[in-house]
Amino acid sequence: MAREMKGKPALLGYRMPAEWEPHEQCWMGWPERSDNWRENAYHAQLVYADVASTISVFEPVTLCVSSSQYAKVVDLLKNDTNVRIVEMSMNDAWFRDIGPTFIISDIRSSSKLPKYKVAGIDWNFNCWGGSDGCYSDWNLDILVAQKILALERLPRFPHRMILEGGSIHVDGEGTCITTEECLLNPNRNPEMSKEDIENELKMYLGVKKVIWLPRGLYGDDDTNGHIDNMCCFVKPGMVLLAWTDDEKDPQYERSVEALEILLDTPDASGRKIDVVKLHLPEPIYMTEEEANGLLNSEGSSKPRMAGTRLAASYVNFYIANGGIISPAFGDEKWDKEAFRVLSSVFPDYKVVMIQGAREICLGGGNIHCITQQQPASTKHLTEIRYT
Repeated sequence: MAREMKGKPALLGYRMPAEWEPHEQCWMGWPERSDNWRENAYHAQLVYADVASTISVFEPVTLCVSSSQYAKVVDLLKNDTNVRIVEMSMNDAWFRDIGPTFIISDIRSSSKLPKYKVAGIDWNFNCWGGSDGCYSDWNLDILVAQKILALERLPRFPHRMILEGGSIHVDGEGTCITTEECLLNPNRNPEMSKEDIENELKMYLGVKKVIWLPRGLYGDDDTNGHIDNMCCFVKPGMVLLAWTDDEKDPQYERSVEALEILLDTPDASGRKIDVVKLHLPEPIYMTEEEANGLLNSEGSSKPRMAGTRLAASYVNFYIANGGIISPAFGDEKWDKEAFRVLSSVFPDYKVVMIQGAREICLGGGNIHCITQQQPASTKHLTEIRYT
């Protein structure tokens, strides 16, 4: 069992590191729900495997799979020696939201390189909204963070507040960005005020300032507007913002209001925030074939209807050690533009676009949503190349 910690992490010297700080590994789950992933998750599993293999070029990956899928996954990824496959039960495979939020604390050392101790926050989880959530039973998902921390023998900070990892981004230097649409939604923590929630973010993430955007991406109804589909830090003082130039697109109003707030709000260090626009693909809609490939059952997830606009955004990428793993949507113009923008803001990283990421989007998220980075610990730091 993971050692349960008492007290507030920030008061004990912990902070949530930025995603570009060195990783020990990346955690992922394995999709198999036939009511959320079409054709018994066949197509989604191929893309998940591609994401895991791609990330494993840059850092180790631990892929968690159910007992019924274990042999299949071992055979599928047998040539990927940097992917560890472990058996774990779960309701679905969104490890950004059901896995722990890892935090680090400095260790004093004579070494020139910083050394850290690592722990994890085990937030409460109600399947993105409880009775309004994505499926009716999440009794396995709520244990995933605890299992991961136990496997790694890392301290665990339990928290009663409902929060998903995709609802927060940090710069590692005291600033957190989130959306009111999600964290202030009455289906999460109705007994908590905005000030209450902000104080908990400060005490558990070690941040000094929270920047609130009103809304997330248009159509991101499953998560009620997670920030990781809308806006993310590139480095302290710089963010990428999901954007469209089409004033008739419902997303345009959301992007403009977010831009105005970001340009008018300094970060925790008093810096003016540089906003880089990352254009969305042309609107993508679920097809009849895709919708017909889903099987409804008792406890099914939210209906996936033909004609539904998908919450497709290039902002939903993962920063690995030296790599940027980004979705591609088969939109030649905007896929190419996303590659250009990501390459320009991450000049020391190799940008890899995952073809077929539409399949993850059909299930309600994308690459950032299905991954969770574990920060490098003391014994591994010197083995990782700094970028």
